[in-house]
Amino acid sequence: MATRKLLLISNSTLHGGGYLEHCSEQIKTFLGQVKRVLFIPYALHDRDGYADVARKAYNAMGYELDSIHTQPSAIEAVKKAEAVFIGGGNTFRLLKTLYTEGVLEEIKRRVEQDGVPYIGSSAGSNVATCSINTTNDMPIVYPPSFSAINLVPFNINAHYIEPAPGSTHMGETREDRIKQYHEYPNTPPVLGLREGCILLVEGDKATLKGKNGAKLFVRDVEPKEIELGADLSFLLSG
Repeated sequence: MATRKLLLISNSTLHGGGYLEHCSEQIKTFLGQVKRVLFIPYALHDRDGYADVARKAYNAMGYELDSIHTQPSAIEAVKKAEAVFIGGGNTFRLLKTLYTEGVLEEIKRRVEQDGVPYIGSSAGSNVATCSINTTNDMPIVYPPSFSAINLVPFNINAHYIEPAPGSTHMGETREDRIKQYHEYPNTPPVLGLREGCILLVEGDKATLKGKNGAKLFVRDVEPKEIELGADLSFLLSG
């Protein structure tokens, strides 16, 4: 089996910068000699507009970008891809379309068997995990399953945030909602990726990168702060 290569980004845009600007250096290091990237814009309704935004960002980094929605066959596009990038938006719409287009298993095969680099941002990071149960998004459509590509045996909560100091908001915090998820048995760990946070997976090694730390939630265990540079390889053992 080829070495899996994943770059799972919490958010595409960080305050004060442009699209993917905050993680462009990590993307370039990650992609290496790749020349063309296959973009999957299924998380947003305006796929043409989304592809234009992504293309400009990747062109600026020195890569060509093809959007899967313009290709004659989505499955064939994945079969030929040098690298895959799935952007953010609505996770339910994204996963439903991955199922509808029949590319879920082919993406998994290309990443795990052929070593094709996978980049996910926000919703694109959510679908790389075992399920989308811990997304922040509204279920505007209903995918046939919440099971996702399952490239890693845990879940992600992108854009993870703590309550603002002094806030009078009385609704559930993000931590509350993740703990509610863990009230059910056999639920996997959840890695809360703060804005600017990136998880790099290379084979059986996982490292926290980016500009902010993360928070790890494990059922029946107190949540734990994860610092930049931390080795999270233990999460890959399931």
